[in-house]
Amino acid sequence: MAMRDTLELATYGPVIPVIVLHKLEHAVPLAQALVDGGVRVLEITLRTPVALRCIEAIARAVPQALVGAGTIRSADDARAARDAGSVFGVSPGYTAAVGAACREAGLPLLPGVSTASEVMTAQADGLSFLKFFPAGPAGGVPMLKALHGPFADVRFCPTGGVTPETAPQYLALPNVPVCGGTWLTPADAMEAGDWPRITRLAQAAARLRSGT
Repeated sequence: MAMRDTLELATYGPVIPVIVLHKLEHAVPLAQALVDGGVRVLEITLRTPVALRCIEAIARAVPQALVGAGTIRSADDARAARDAGSVFGVSPGYTAAVGAACREAGLPLLPGVSTASEVMTAQADGLSFLKFFPAGPAGGVPMLKALHGPFADVRFCPTGGVTPETAPQYLALPNVPVCGGTWLTPADAMEAGDWPRITRLAQAAARLRSGT
C-alpha cells in the first residue's frame, strides 16, 4: 500500500510491535500471528543480517500486514528498506540527510527524537509525527507532557521501555496516538514457535486504551 504520512499508522491500533528477527523462518508465522491478533503494523528492525529478507518474506506472504523497517540510519538503509517491500521507515534519531534519503526513496519516515531541539529539526523538514526514543530514559510521560506545551501540533510514538503496564499512561496523553513495544514478540516464544502466545499478546495490545 502507498502511504503519504506515517501518522496513518496510528489508525490501525494503539501499539506498533518493535521486532528483532534472527531467523528468516520465523518471519512469516510471526507476522501472521500478530495480524491474527489484530496488530497489522509491524516494525522489523534492521539489527540482524536477515532483517531485509524477513521484510521481503512478510511483504510477499502476509499482505494484510503493513511492514516497515526500523533502525534506518543512512540513505543505503532507506533504499534497501524500500526495495525489500517496506511501506514506512523508522529511525532511532533524525538527521536531515536521513530525511532527504527517505523522501527520495518514497519511504514515509517516523524519525526518532528525544529533545526539543530534535523536534524542531524534524519539524523544519516537514515531519510532525515523531518517535520519542528511548522513551523511558528520555523522561517518559512527564517529558511528553512538557513537550506538549510548545509542540501542541506534534504527535509522538513513545518507544523504548514501554510495557503493557505503562502503555495506557502514554496513550492517555493528548500527543500520543500510538506507542511502540517489544513485549509482543518475546524471544522465547519465537524460538519455541509458540505463535498462539504471540497472537494472544497481540489481542491484548490491540485492546490497550487509556484507562483500561
